Amino acid sequence: MLLFLIRRSLFMVGMLFALLIITFVISHVAPGDPAALAAGPDASAEMIETIRKEHGLDKSLPQQFLIYVGGVLRGDFGNSIHTGREVLDDLAQFFPATLELVLVSILFAIVLGVPLGVLAAVKQNTWVDHAVRIVSVSGVGVPMFWLGLMLQLFFALQLGWFPLGGQLDMMTDPPAPITHLYIVDSILRGRFDVTLEALQHIILPAVALCFPALASIIRVNRAEMLETLNQDYITNARAQGISSLRIVGLYALKNAMLPTLAMIGLRFGWMLGGTVL
Repeated sequence: MLLFLIRRSLFMVGMLFALLIITFVISHVAPGDPAALAAGPDASAEMIETIRKEHGLDKSLPQQFLIYVGGVLRGDFGNSIHTGREVLDDLAQFFPATLELVLVSILFAIVLGVPLGVLAAVKQNTWVDHAVRIVSVSGVGVPMFWLGLMLQLFFALQLGWFPLGGQLDMMTDPPAPITHLYIVDSILRGRFDVTLEALQHIILPAVALCFPALASIIRVNRAEMLETLNQDYITNARAQGISSLRIVGLYALKNAMLPTLAMIGLRFGWMLGGTVL
């Protein structure tokens, strides 16, 4: 066990080091001069050179890499080119909104994906199964940005059911922060009108974001349910006269949920890492 933990720890260190190298190389291969971008279009050559020296861009690549690794180990990710502030400050500001959106999205994916996966497995090779599989394939093939635009076009612009952008309306005062999640804070503060408004703002982006995760959960849950329903102990339970609902809900689903939970965890990490508001 100890040897396994040591091997896994060394593997994780190697992976992190490889990621540092990849991000460093990408930042230097990308077109454009970072110093010129940070200085702005009207900056003089002297100003650009000053910024280059301040950020160590005038040093050799090995020296720049060591500075970069040292900053990462200290939690210093530098300043954002767009805002001019420290990256950690930007992340601290935008993370609550990102976390709230991802939590609502993964909740949608779980609430819809698990029942649909079970239904498709129970109704295997029927029109219900085919319809659910079409949804799961669409979740992989439909671009998320296109789905988001279509949802906005139809439900926001055409029907007017949902607002277009932002976490709240411009004239609404956000609730006093406790968790910095508007939905949670508004409930804790008893401002249920703000809760409803925040939900209206988050539904469309959450649906667009949850679609790939929904597809993955459906596929994994359906496959695991089909495998579980063909096990001997399920056949035994049927022979004993146990109802199909009890077999599916109590025996099959419980065993099929382990890989599904693993997929949910992976999807949550991917969504959290790939979504910044």
